[in-house]
Amino acid sequence: MVLGTYKEAIAARSTEKKIQDVSQDGGIVSSLFIHALEEKIIEGAVVAGNSDEKWKPEPVVAMTPEEIIEAAGTKYTMSPNVFAIKEAARQCGVEKLGTVATPCQVLGIRKMQTYPFSTRFISDKLKLVLGIFCMENFPIASLDTFADAKLDSSLGKTNKMDIGKGKFWIETDDGTKGVPLKETHGYEQAGCNICTDYVAEYADISTGSVGAPDGWSAVLLRTDDGDSLFKSAVDEGLIETKPITEVKPGLELLEKLAKGKKDKAKEEINNRVSLGLAVPNIY
Repeated sequence: MVLGTYKEAIAARSTEKKIQDVSQDGGIVSSLFIHALEEKIIEGAVVAGNSDEKWKPEPVVAMTPEEIIEAAGTKYTMSPNVFAIKEAARQCGVEKLGTVATPCQVLGIRKMQTYPFSTRFISDKLKLVLGIFCMENFPIASLDTFADAKLDSSLGKTNKMDIGKGKFWIETDDGTKGVPLKETHGYEQAGCNICTDYVAEYADISTGSVGAPDGWSAVLLRTDDGDSLFKSAVDEGLIETKPITEVKPGLELLEKLAKGKKDKAKEEINNRVSLGLAVPNIY
């Protein structure tokens, strides 16, 4: 299956205004982490927090709903959340841990759990892995180039970033500007070009904006634990849902982009092999 194994696909969004105000789309990750904290499913979550440099994320161990909300919103450069799992387990003493991760990070986490030779007493503490859709990720220097050289602005002035309708957008106090995605090609992390996973296929729950209306998120419920947590949040009135078949653009667009990423990555992998270049044996 091009989207990986999942139990159900849904369009959803948080019902809480404090989350809607700061979330990227539907606020699903924040809502689920807060609900998991309150239900004592987790004691803390490794999330992409803020650092001294604007828009350069830094992994933090969020232990309260307020800390979860403070870290809300997508950052389009990598936050090394997997690295902070060890800190959360050993330095912070978290026994039941959640994390949010990109597809490549989720793959690393599942490998760590499958072969925990160097992560003894750490991998077994992960109780919830939320994955976010990701086509590609950019170094912070690339984001600076987009804002400065291509959009005549700066990261310092940027209030929000987004990708949609074929463009990379920044929002400032002066308005919103976008650069066509075709102009961002070549600026992504090198590893993105051989990544075949768009929808975090190995997460408990995967979510992102693609396939859902503005202000909503598409959600793929993958594991029993993910399914149970999500439906509990819905029952508590924390998340509202719509059948994915009743919204536009729907699952068809998500499947198209997921397949496109797989095809493009496999082509690049074959190209590198033909040139005698090393390719990680990860798929």
